[in-house]
This record gives sequence, structure tokens and C-alpha cells, in this order.
Amino acid sequence: MQTSEKTDVTDVSDVVEAKEDEDSDDDGFPPVEEARMWTRPDVAHFKQSARAGGGQLTVGHGETVTLRVPTHEKATCLCWEFATDHYDIGFGLFFEWSKSATSEVTIHVSESDDDEDGDDDGYGDEEYNASTDPETGPHSRESSALTASRPPVSAVVPIYRRDCHTEVYAGSHTYPGEGVYLLKFDNTYSLWRSKTLYYKVYYTQ
Repeated sequence: MQTSEKTDVTDVSDVVEAKEDEDSDDDGFPPVEEARMWTRPDVAHFKQSARAGGGQLTVGHGETVTLRVPTHEKATCLCWEFATDHYDIGFGLFFEWSKSATSEVTIHVSESDDDEDGDDDGYGDEEYNASTDPETGPHSRESSALTASRPPVSAVVPIYRRDCHTEVYAGSHTYPGEGVYLLKFDNTYSLWRSKTLYYKVYYTQ
């Protein structure tokens, strides 16, 4: 007895269309690639080199330090390296879809309950939404103004604690477009300890 199987071509096309719908962003921005990250052991040498280049700062207890790094027109990729003394620190990378008024790297410090970007959690929310903010709420007058004043932010690397006191943490990310990278160093979980951070940020083609 011979049997035959019939393949429904429309089912295949439906799967392809569904996949394309998943890959496209509803906000109209192109998808953001995953970052490439790695570690290396030469912590002491890196700290000395970063310190000599001016890449040293203190992240106070209960604070988040954000490095705002605009994309560069002659580069296509952002690279970073960092380490700390003695203790770990939280790190996350975000991409703000905005045109920077300056080409300089700027540093912003915020307390745990006073974050300027509204996305320090870094756990799952790819874009800040003021209507779901517990402090402003969907019915607050400040909510609409806050949404209008803050450009969309995509999560590239969620914030997680890194053992960067034992290894140098490094990574790179290809630009998804023009905007500003937000490198967040989170010490909000520490009630008593400030962290000394050593870092390098640079561009490549």
C-alpha cells in the first residue's frame, strides 16, 4: 500500500511571515545586535594603563554611574573594558536613539531612587515607558511630558553583577544606528562600599 504526504505551502509562508514580524521592531527602529563580550586575566596591568589614560572614577555606595558615549561618524563599533578594586559591580549597556549635541563622553551619577534615564533595572524592558513607572503612573501629568522628553532606549546588555575585580571585562557592539551608548555601572545594591572603577572606551571600524 502506497501513501503520499501533502505539504501545505501556505503553512511554511506563514512561519516565515511570523518570523519576520518577530524580528521587526514596532517602534520603527532597526533590531539591535547582541554584544560580543569576553574576559582576560591581566587586571593589574589594565588598571595601570586605564589610570594613566584618565579612566578611573569612584562609584559611590547606592549610586549608578552612566557613561554617555555618542556614536562616531567615522566608526562602526564601540568597544569597552573595565575592572574594579576588590569588589564586583553591576554593568549594563543600553542604546539611546537620539542625536547627541556633543561628541564628548560624559559621566552622569545618580542615586538609586533618582535615575536620570529611568532604565537602570535593565531586566527585560527594552524601552522606558513612563506610563508604567510606579512613581509617575499612567494618570500623572508628568507622565506625558516625561515620555516626550526622553528618547527611546534599547537594552543591549542587561545589568548584571560582574566579578571584574578578578578579571578584566571587555566587549564590543556594532552600531545599530546613530545615537548614544549608555554604559551603566550599578552599585545601588551596596549599602556601605564604594567601588573604584577603571575603564577604557574606544571606537573601531
